[in-house]
Amino acid sequence: MLTIFDKINIKKFETFFNDEEKCLAFLAEEKWQDGYVCKHCGHTRYCSGKTPYARRCTKCKHEESATAHTMFHRCKIHLPDAFRLAHIVCNSPSISTAELSETLDLRQMTCWKFKKKVTQCIENRKDMSAAGKVELKEIILGLPVSEKEL
Repeated sequence: MLTIFDKINIKKFETFFNDEEKCLAFLAEEKWQDGYVCKHCGHTRYCSGKTPYARRCTKCKHEESATAHTMFHRCKIHLPDAFRLAHIVCNSPSISTAELSETLDLRQMTCWKFKKKVTQCIENRKDMSAAGKVELKEIILGLPVSEKEL
């Protein structure tokens, strides 16, 4: 699954991330691939949370969703649409928000806000390829610049 974004076209991308559960499963797998560590107490044991793919610390009971502390944190749009928007922006960073709005059938301001979040995550990456390209999988777990901007 780690190579899913390498030179993948939009049609294949949409078949793989066509529903919320697949997106959450991917986020959880990527986010906790090195194991779960509670952000509050540092404990490593967990149980399932109240929402799908969330994890709850067995010591302090803090619950963390798969989207928390990723670029999808507090995302108001449907997760497959957010994944698709991020994929499009990674492949064509100069795309206008009007084009995104028309392609995804979302409001232009919504596209602008999420595109801004994606481009901030791209800019925060220090390990871009020689061609200057950033794959979506590299920025998914990128932390937002600050919580206030969300």
